[in-house]
Amino acid sequence: MKHGLSENGAGEMVNAVARLTSMIDEARLDCECRSKLDETLSRFATQEIERAAREHLANAREQRRRIAAIVLFLQDLDRIGAVERDRTVYLDFALLFDDIAALAKEGSLSMRQLGQFAALAMVGR
Repeated sequence: MKHGLSENGAGEMVNAVARLTSMIDEARLDCECRSKLDETLSRFATQEIERAAREHLANAREQRRRIAAIVLFLQDLDRIGAVERDRTVYLDFALLFDDIAALAKEGSLSMRQLGQFAALAMVGR
């Protein structure tokens, strides 16, 4: 159930912008365009941070939605006994709990990343 979002997106983004800034510094631009280039790079970094933050928030919300759907299936847990003829019913419930754990971990990761992106956004302002 991977979402395709980076697990260290904030750090990767900061590193990429730092590398690009370093390359621009090495070019030793003396023209008026340097300030415009710095401003554009700063605006780009801010937009990328905001985009990634929105993706992580959307992912966390999606994980919450999926967990809520699984919880509906878990209501059937009240209808089974401690000894069932069909023992696979216990495995089915175990798998539902496993799915919730995986979804919760993914949602948690997105929220942690969102926290890092929020901190970066505050620094940039």
